Amino acid sequence: MRKFLITLHPKWEVKHPKPYVEESKMGSMVSTRLEVPPEQSVEARYESLIRLADSIRAQHETKALFHVLVDELRPVIPFDAIAQFDESSRKVNWHLCESCTPHAPAPSDMQIEETLPWWVSENQQAAVIANVWQETRFSHTVGQFKKFGIQSACALPLSSAHRRLGSLMIASRRLEAYSEEDVRFLSLVAGQIAMAMDDAINFEASRRAQERLELLLDLTNRIVSTLDLRDLLRVIAANLRRVMQCDGVGIDLPDPEDGRLRIYALDFPGGNDVIREGYEPPADPTLTQVFLTGEPLLAGARELADNKVARDFGIKSVCYLPLTSRNRVLGVLGVGSVRENAFSQDDVTFLTQFARQVAIAVDNAVAYGQISDLKDQLAQEKLYLENEIRSELNFEEIVGTSEALRRVLTQVETVAPTDSTVLIYGETGTGKELIARAVHNLSSRGSNAFVKLNCAAIPTGLLESEMFGHERGAFTGAIAQRVGRFELASRGTVFLDEIGEIPLELQPKLLRVLQEREFERLGSSRTLKSDARLIAATNRDLEAMVNEQKFRSDLYYRLNVFPVRVPALRERPEDIPLLVRHFVQQFSRRMNKSIDTIPSETMTTLMRYHWPGNIRELQNVIERAVILSAGPVLKVPTDELHPRTDPLPVSNHGNGNLQAALDDAERQGILATLEKTNWKVAGPNGAAALLGMHRSTLQSRMQKLGIRVSRSGA
Repeated sequence: MRKFLITLHPKWEVKHPKPYVEESKMGSMVSTRLEVPPEQSVEARYESLIRLADSIRAQHETKALFHVLVDELRPVIPFDAIAQFDESSRKVNWHLCESCTPHAPAPSDMQIEETLPWWVSENQQAAVIANVWQETRFSHTVGQFKKFGIQSACALPLSSAHRRLGSLMIASRRLEAYSEEDVRFLSLVAGQIAMAMDDAINFEASRRAQERLELLLDLTNRIVSTLDLRDLLRVIAANLRRVMQCDGVGIDLPDPEDGRLRIYALDFPGGNDVIREGYEPPADPTLTQVFLTGEPLLAGARELADNKVARDFGIKSVCYLPLTSRNRVLGVLGVGSVRENAFSQDDVTFLTQFARQVAIAVDNAVAYGQISDLKDQLAQEKLYLENEIRSELNFEEIVGTSEALRRVLTQVETVAPTDSTVLIYGETGTGKELIARAVHNLSSRGSNAFVKLNCAAIPTGLLESEMFGHERGAFTGAIAQRVGRFELASRGTVFLDEIGEIPLELQPKLLRVLQEREFERLGSSRTLKSDARLIAATNRDLEAMVNEQKFRSDLYYRLNVFPVRVPALRERPEDIPLLVRHFVQQFSRRMNKSIDTIPSETMTTLMRYHWPGNIRELQNVIERAVILSAGPVLKVPTDELHPRTDPLPVSNHGNGNLQAALDDAERQGILATLEKTNWKVAGPNGAAALLGMHRSTLQSRMQKLGIRVSRSGA
């Protein structure tokens, strides 16, 4: 319960007719008795009581309450001093008028026990001292009265139906200043004051409870909205100091390195920068005890006698609360005051609840910090692994470190973050699909679908249905609705391999998807929107096909926004050892074999071979070699590989001359394969099988390239 002070107006004017004056002498003291005529006294008093009752009901603070008391009571009950005994703080608060001895201190430091205000409150009886010179009781009070020239006094208990509040005492420099009628009237006044005080105390308790609830609500909101621990605890400490009306709040957490308690957040205006965040408090058994036991502790002046900080800054009351979350003590919340006995048991109960919420905030923030640290660590590891991938595996399955491959990967990194269409050129088996997947993975669409379609592998009549879907009954055999690849790839990527094989009649519909982002299913008139990115690949010269009117020019220009040419394996021979080791490890794990040695002669032969089938051919050769190897040494049938005598130059053709370069390379590869198979095209050991294509496709390519079978072996 908070104590209150009694205010006093030092100069009062008695506004009533000229009183009767009686003077008497006692020793060297002259007393003056003022009497108000009875016919006006009763009426004025009770009018004052009515005004007093009306006024005090509107007051919610005890200080304002006694201002009203002084203003309303002085005209009808003259007095020279007024005092109040506070039951909660057990202190007498005095206020004297200027007529009292000016050089003596106010009698606020007298002993409480056996004083007149204490006796009245303790016994709940009114008491009157008519003449201090004849009073034998209350020696301390009487002695103080004599020093101040006070000769009579009247004290009345202040109590309500709920509690004892103390007592009220008025004193006068006149002898026998208070009659029985005065005492009866003052009893009514004391009753009104007690009710007003009780209401003020209840109002104060309600306001304090509201402030504390608002503080808990604010803390809860900050817990879920603020994860920066230090900023959060600073605000918490400042708000708690304001609500508790104390002098300092500190939150101590153990240092992660040495485990010692240090001030992590502090709100202590009187610290003068001596005590600040990061400060390690001197050895404090009470603080350590709370951290180790997890029990709250109240410490007074006696317990803080050996605490240097408390001694230097006048701290006389401290309440320590453990910050406990999930049965772990995370730290200690300390609340300090320069007042003695500043914290009650009710305060400890509230602070314990508050500390639990703070502990949740600390626990969440610590967890957030750990997650943030792990996230940063993972980000660093990701950067490291990406660098490793670029140097070792180059975008997952893309293996190599050659300059030609690095140029391609740089182009991929450049175009991937955009939504632009990408056209990938390259010979068969160079890994165009892996480049397309790398573009998708590095884009903002990487978490969505990557849908691929080989346009050369789908019959012409079904290609439109595969791309855009169809409705039930759209054509013979369409027994159910089918979703096309562009629908499946919504917010993702569509990869159309061998796009040069798309028939002319289907190309306008594909162009519409690229330009307007819309299409219709077969058998439907409803227009659907597409949000798929297109990546296309081909081993043909689309520009030449445009000139031959086998490919639409508008579709070609729409596809050729960002062309990427994948180099043939013969253009990057320095990557062959890396690819060989990669495939050996891959197939060894798959076949449960242990192959750790590749003869240098074998590697040289592999590097000198021109690889018409590119990486796909190399992969097949290594798979066969792993199957044939019985021990730890890789055995490659090198007699089947015919090394080139002169290295082929790296092509620097632009798109316009690309077809000639591709045709020349393809012609050389087919011829070499035919030589190796004794010009046998079909069959398991024929050129078509070695090149990884159908016999009809190989024959078509041979016819286009002007290669004729000069020996029997078709």
